[in-house]
Amino acid sequence: MVGGLVKKIKSSKEINKNPLFSVIIPSFNRSNFIVEAIESVIMQTYPNWEICIVDDGSTDNTYEKIKHLLANKKIKYQYQENQGQSVARNNGIKLAKGKYICFLDSDNAWLNDRLEIALSSIIENPESDIIYGDSITIDIEGNEIARKKIKKYSGKITKELLKDNFVSMNAALAKKECFDKLGMFNEEDRLAEDYELWLRFSTKYTFLHVPKFMAKYRVMDDQLSTDKEKRFWANEQIIIKFRKSHPNALSSSEWRRGFSFFYLRKSNYERQQGHFLFSFSDALKSLVYDAFWQGPWRSLIKTILLIKR
Repeated sequence: MVGGLVKKIKSSKEINKNPLFSVIIPSFNRSNFIVEAIESVIMQTYPNWEICIVDDGSTDNTYEKIKHLLANKKIKYQYQENQGQSVARNNGIKLAKGKYICFLDSDNAWLNDRLEIALSSIIENPESDIIYGDSITIDIEGNEIARKKIKKYSGKITKELLKDNFVSMNAALAKKECFDKLGMFNEEDRLAEDYELWLRFSTKYTFLHVPKFMAKYRVMDDQLSTDKEKRFWANEQIIIKFRKSHPNALSSSEWRRGFSFFYLRKSNYERQQGHFLFSFSDALKSLVYDAFWQGPWRSLIKTILLIKR
């Protein structure tokens, strides 16, 4: 595949012949996994990359674990006092020299052809600004749990993204100019800050979903993603703020349907957990936002029937 890719690169006039990918790895107390993350970049079949590691005040032996890798001039390391992942990612972006910015959390890893797939997609779709793929879910030991493929979208995706964040951070890349023009992560956000970034970028830039697995996503107990109630709360705050800051991003009907869909998902989850009163409340919110589709009505009826048992 590499030989064919080189031919594509040579024939492409839209991009550099050998573009540099900057890989941002923020880390906080992930000494047990960060070497695997770094080595998954080193082993990429496409060779023109740099790694920008930002240690967010780790108190474990992270530095001792990775210092032998820092002899590689393609790997940059910066330590900062603990300020949160958003600040760490932003400082990584500031260190970056590449045309494309990629993200890899220090407890996750890439598949070996992740950058090669990305570059091939860039060559074939030069109009796309953000390109993202799929992730394999693994457990703390690295064993595969699932290969879920939820519905994902390409193009101008704001109205779909409002319903749920389906852009996988570890399987996404964006042109550096996106950050230069629309800014980096909101450093006030410490929960689901990637969702706010993608929503903001969706107002101006074009997304492309590549239906291929690019990363391994490790699920652990101390992650926001394993606490769905916190994630719903964080996402709710983000979409409320997003509507206030970008009122013209969608039509009124698209706003209503997006919020209705979000509260429907929240209601369905709460019903599954046996939280019927919360489920009923959020089903009503879904209905108030948009009563002209079946989703909220079905959720409301299901919850009422369970309450009456």
